[in-house]
Amino acid sequence: MVMACQPKTEYERVKEQELASGRIVENLFLDLKFGMARKDFFTTCWEWNKKGVLTNGSHVLQVKYSPEMPSGKETEMFFYPEFENDKLYFMPIELRYPGWSPTSPETTNEKLLSDVVDLMEDWYGPGFFEVKDKSGQIRVWVKIDGNRLIRIFIKNRTTVRVEMLDMRVKGISEINNG
Repeated sequence: MVMACQPKTEYERVKEQELASGRIVENLFLDLKFGMARKDFFTTCWEWNKKGVLTNGSHVLQVKYSPEMPSGKETEMFFYPEFENDKLYFMPIELRYPGWSPTSPETTNEKLLSDVVDLMEDWYGPGFFEVKDKSGQIRVWVKIDGNRLIRIFIKNRTTVRVEMLDMRVKGISEINNG
């Protein structure tokens, strides 16, 4: 009863509204999309690889892409999806500036975060909003379009993580964050 009286957070309101809309959004990037079979993922990546757009990365997320960032800074993006019943449903992405230096004010994780949020807004449109934990220490930028949840946050000193989730398959609390 007490829970029913507590006001919903902006995140909860937007999530509820978007899921209730029935809108299905499957597009991710580079012709990749939710629901595609594992084989189709590999075929699509291979086609981009032949064009020189994607390469194998030396990272736990093994596909490497160098997107054009709004800031113009060179950036490396690594990704590799998770599949449920052979269908892509979760796309973790990590981005970093290869020229990162602990003494450079131009390559801080805050600058990278701003750059990544701008990139995601270029790709998916405006509508990202900041969500904080109760302590105010953890900040995440979020956008929900129908079933597609996009989260952006600082992972560590050099890396910003983006997570794209098809909420028709699982909730974000069911994902093992890297």
